Amino acid sequence: MGKPTGFLEYDKKERGYDKPDQRLGYYNEFMKRMDTAEVRTQAARCMSCGIPFCQGTGSVAPGAPGCPVNNQIPDWNDLVYRDHWKQALENLHSTNNFPEFTGRVCPAPCEASCVLNIDDNPVSIKTIECEIVDRGWEEGWIKPQQAPRGSGKRVAIVGSGPAGLACAQQLARAGHSPTVFEKSDRIGGLLRYGIPDFKMEKKHIDLRIRQMEAEGVVFRPRTYVGIDVSVQRLLDDYQVLVLAGGAEQPRDLPVQGRELDGVHFAMDFLTQQNKRVAGDEERIAAPGGTISAKGKHVIVIGGGDTGSDCIGTSNRHGAASVTQLEIMPRPPAHENKSTTWPDWPLKLRTSSSHEEGCDRDWAVVTKRAVGEGGKVKGIICARVEWVRGAKGMEMKEVEGSEFELKADLVLLAMGFTGPVLPGLVDQTHAKLDARGNVAASVNDYRTSTDKVFACGDMRRGQSLVVWAIREGRQCARSVDEYLMGSSSLPR
Repeated sequence: MGKPTGFLEYDKKERGYDKPDQRLGYYNEFMKRMDTAEVRTQAARCMSCGIPFCQGTGSVAPGAPGCPVNNQIPDWNDLVYRDHWKQALENLHSTNNFPEFTGRVCPAPCEASCVLNIDDNPVSIKTIECEIVDRGWEEGWIKPQQAPRGSGKRVAIVGSGPAGLACAQQLARAGHSPTVFEKSDRIGGLLRYGIPDFKMEKKHIDLRIRQMEAEGVVFRPRTYVGIDVSVQRLLDDYQVLVLAGGAEQPRDLPVQGRELDGVHFAMDFLTQQNKRVAGDEERIAAPGGTISAKGKHVIVIGGGDTGSDCIGTSNRHGAASVTQLEIMPRPPAHENKSTTWPDWPLKLRTSSSHEEGCDRDWAVVTKRAVGEGGKVKGIICARVEWVRGAKGMEMKEVEGSEFELKADLVLLAMGFTGPVLPGLVDQTHAKLDARGNVAASVNDYRTSTDKVFACGDMRRGQSLVVWAIREGRQCARSVDEYLMGSSSLPR
């Protein structure tokens, strides 16, 4: 423990942001880095608890407290406080392949489970994590880690999101020859195309790609497994096939008027903008053509992170107005610590995109979309209340509560129902679980089909980047054991 009285002496501080009127003019990250002295001060606040809930419990439950990748947070906090930055980076990388991703886009369940969060003043774990890895890149400490010898074993990994990338990097470091197949133009999956650049610039992905290529990972973008190349061909050419393609099937809104021009899935909207920022506008191809929020009244249906990303992007387009609707009731401003801590709390969360301008409404259901000349002009909504019924909480429409909202663009950001099955998954003939995900145990990540493994959102369903990294790492160890009989990779 670096400073036993640090949490008593120092106030919590976080990274700053450019002001909304400034940052709405660009798509780059607007986070301001904290100076080194202040980062060390924030690290000194860590209590080095006897039971570090922030570090995670190893549970597979989505709501389990702490860090899903089991970052050794008290250890690298202590190292930062003592000014041992390189050792802190080595410790951080021992559990997390891509802390520059998690340090930017993870919701930080570690901070929610911090003992100091009982008093609403958790350690600024996410800020410290991000500063460690950013400094590592600046100092040149992050280099390729090549295996001393090769195994001669080839592994095909389908999907280049965080699960696929983590799996590939771990397997390369074990001496195998992984090839990552990606259907999109560039590597990164939803990290590349689903997260706006103002939250995470794509240079961070590019740095890791170069590192991984030097470690022996081969990348094959613009290769749609199940269409451009069959699963059987990969099973013939590789010793193992890993399914890491994510849960990309968006939840639709089956209401009258869904077919109107101007009603789109959120991911089509976000992907187009990310391609524009990357200079790939000529490669934009989505149902309905180019999607723009400029001068439009935008309705975002869905209150999660994807909806928030749509808000920030719409405001940067120059939307006339942005309204976000959520079917669940408005959560409390503060959680009841005595009943929730150290678990992830249900409470009102206001993102940087919300601060840039947005009307928010809760307990609202969309009944139909209305249009003119084939284009959406508005949506008809109603208020709902949630009441306890025979099967738990049930939604009930409030009689006489219908209302209409003007809408030129409606973005559906209601989450994902599971992996896309035609093509890749169907060709593996792997069994599915009750929710439609590829069935595989966290003990070995093996599917019902010989030589086929699955990890990340394709196996567990829609989840967080930290869970994807965890599963990719654990799957790599299981693949290594399958190929070699034992493994020295960390689990």
